[in-house]
Amino acid sequence: MPDDAPDDETVVQTAAEAAEGVVFAQYRQSDVRDLDVTVTFEDGVLDVDVYLHVPDAETDPEAVADEAVEAAHDAVADLFEREA
Repeated sequence: MPDDAPDDETVVQTAAEAAEGVVFAQYRQSDVRDLDVTVTFEDGVLDVDVYLHVPDAETDPEAVADEAVEAAHDAVADLFEREA
């Protein structure tokens, strides 16, 4: 990675915040019974996993989790573009 690339911690934090932002844009925090956002960034590879449990949700939690993963990847891509 270039010297001016964001550090691993910044990448992980950016991805996690983006994923959580998508979830809480769809659901009230009090409706979310379980949310687990796991982000790793090693050797330039970003891995994001979102587990979401929202009983009686009108919006499909699995679709929202997929959207959250996509948003995390997009946020990190934007982060690297800004640093380039």
